Amino acid sequence: MLRLKRDDLRNIAIIAHVDHGKTTLVDEMLKQGGAFRDNQVVNDRVMDSNDIERERGITILAKNTACMYKGVKINIVDTPGHADFGGEVERILKMVNGVLLLVDSFEGTMPQTRFVLQKALELGHKIIVVVNKTDRPDARNKEVVDEVLELLLDLDATEEQIDSPVVFCSGRMGVASFSPDHMGTDFKPLFDKIVEHIDPPEGDDEGELQVLVSSIDYNEYVGRIAIGRIERGVMKQNQEVMVCDHLGRTDPFKSKIVSLYQFEGLGKTPVQEAKVGDIVCFSGIEGVTIGQTITSVNCPEPLPFVKISEPTVEMTFSVNTSPFAGREGKFVTSRQIRERLQRELLKDVSLRVTDSDTLDAFNVAGRGEMHLSILIENMRREGYELSVSTPRVLYKEIDGVKCEPVERLVIDVPEAAVGSVMEKIGQRKGEMTDMQPIGNRTKLEFLIPSRGLFGYRSEFMTDTKGEGIMNSVFDSYQPYFGDIPRRTVGSLVAWEDGQAITYGLFNAQERGTLFIGAGVPVYEGMIVGVSPKAGDIVVNVCKKKHLTNTRASGSDDALHLIPPKVMSLEESLEFIQDDELVEVTPKSIRIRKVILERDLRLKAEAKSKKQ
Repeated sequence: MLRLKRDDLRNIAIIAHVDHGKTTLVDEMLKQGGAFRDNQVVNDRVMDSNDIERERGITILAKNTACMYKGVKINIVDTPGHADFGGEVERILKMVNGVLLLVDSFEGTMPQTRFVLQKALELGHKIIVVVNKTDRPDARNKEVVDEVLELLLDLDATEEQIDSPVVFCSGRMGVASFSPDHMGTDFKPLFDKIVEHIDPPEGDDEGELQVLVSSIDYNEYVGRIAIGRIERGVMKQNQEVMVCDHLGRTDPFKSKIVSLYQFEGLGKTPVQEAKVGDIVCFSGIEGVTIGQTITSVNCPEPLPFVKISEPTVEMTFSVNTSPFAGREGKFVTSRQIRERLQRELLKDVSLRVTDSDTLDAFNVAGRGEMHLSILIENMRREGYELSVSTPRVLYKEIDGVKCEPVERLVIDVPEAAVGSVMEKIGQRKGEMTDMQPIGNRTKLEFLIPSRGLFGYRSEFMTDTKGEGIMNSVFDSYQPYFGDIPRRTVGSLVAWEDGQAITYGLFNAQERGTLFIGAGVPVYEGMIVGVSPKAGDIVVNVCKKKHLTNTRASGSDDALHLIPPKVMSLEESLEFIQDDELVEVTPKSIRIRKVILERDLRLKAEAKSKKQ
């Protein structure tokens, strides 16, 4: 068998923890790799093309791009850094031969650094350690290199992987060097090390075609576009192929490659054919999904697909049944919601959707609250209207013992906040595994049940006065930890349907913090605020001031309302309890009780106490 070695090509992925600067680094690599004209106006974080990605400053979807350096084409895959989108990282690593492990020069190794590095080591990829943001005044370059080395040893890396080269760079300034004491002038050291250290792809270019589909794109003109690396053979435009599935989800079927593209800069260039090692995207195969293998008609041999980690958190998506249902959304029926969720399944391999006990609700399981909240946010922007339940963890029975998912939580806080954070984490069954002072801040590491983190983020930001950083990644399943208090405060619940009036809100704000202002339509059972005490309080925010002959409307002092706390989607999902729902529409996010009528709610509470 003749194996072709592509010395003119390198396939790399950039992996790192969230906010360590992957997308900024890719921007500069593209600029210095000649992907843009000299006079071209280019946005910052050009790879974050999704609206939500640009708003939040995070990468959600893995994306492909390419640049040229000394006659070598470098295919680059920018991956998400947040643990909830780990499924994107896992499958994308099948397309590359090596990775750039990016580590912040101050924060060092974090939970997601460990997770993504472990996946790369399992696949035997070569590693280049890139210490980024070396221009920070508080940079700890040498200590961070030691942390990465400890992590590689901890993850049982091979001797070759432990001896990985280290490059120090500043993605924002576009400079790199091999020494932490010298800034360098450009990215030449980084490009040189990629060409020198990362293996070129190789394979049998005379053999029968094999391409593993690792990603899916969509275009309304050509439909589904599959993305993958050619493992064997040559792919040509208008070629007849077989579509096979290693997991046996579908029977092999014949199809045709209508259009074939390769990545260049931020765009795709049409090509007539592509060889072994090329990362290609192609259209024409109806219903193609991630994990399928495109083969020649003569030799339908599927390739094994990477095992994707199981989801750990589940929510129930259901049809909106509030009195305001159907006013703001375009897609409101269970059939439309089901079709949208099925479409999401085709491109998100770490999502699971199952039917619930009722016809108008679906159980949707994912990697974490953010994973599911991004899906909900995308749905509402597309015109969907739905209700979402409180998040709940997925338990497993292992050797007859009930087990639950446990997260590895890393917290970076000012010294003054350490006591309150440790106390709160202790109440939520967290166990400290490490504590390191870094300057005037402290880095704490815990193992904590996933349940213990529900609703904690907003509390954490209050305790640390907004200066704390917390990140978590799934660690393992461990025996059930026992009951954990979910929420110690109650809700302010609207008494009747109507419109919130200043007079009613003024009286209600004495009971707690309001979520709405004057003029907002409300309905009975809608949650309009939070009470500092346990237990719900029913308030009449629609109450008007009764006027008499002796009391004119202008005689009293003007009523001053405290500005309401506007709840985001994530905050709403963290806030709700088991008897509450988040109503999501294209224009509004409301929190409500599952049972809207007060009398029926009281009867249901009394019944549950008896049981």
